Amino acid sequence: MSRVGRVQRTTKETSVLVEIDLDGTGKTEIATGVGFYDHMLDQIGRHGLFDLTVKTDGDLHIDSHHTIEDTALALGAAFKQALGDKVGIYRFGNCTVPLDESLAQVTVD
Repeated sequence: MSRVGRVQRTTKETSVLVEIDLDGTGKTEIATGVGFYDHMLDQIGRHGLFDLTVKTDGDLHIDSHHTIEDTALALGAAFKQALGDKVGIYRFGNCTVPLDESLAQVTVD
């Protein structure tokens, strides 16, 4: 069973394409026009070991709000599509990661 999702979202402010393969290798292709957001999306795919393509053209001449919001909505919809009936997905997870000068901890339900 293939666990992939593809979502296109078009509004007055943005045009978004998100493609995700949960069984990929961490290959990413990210272009939203918002540098830090691109970096964070790249890290999600790379460290999550799933393939992620995000291409967003937004109204950045105004601000980044719609670009980030519409991209996030499309990403969530692509995840939902890729997870399908969610068989084999664990509901809870936690991780503690020591970094150079900090300790990152996360618990997800």
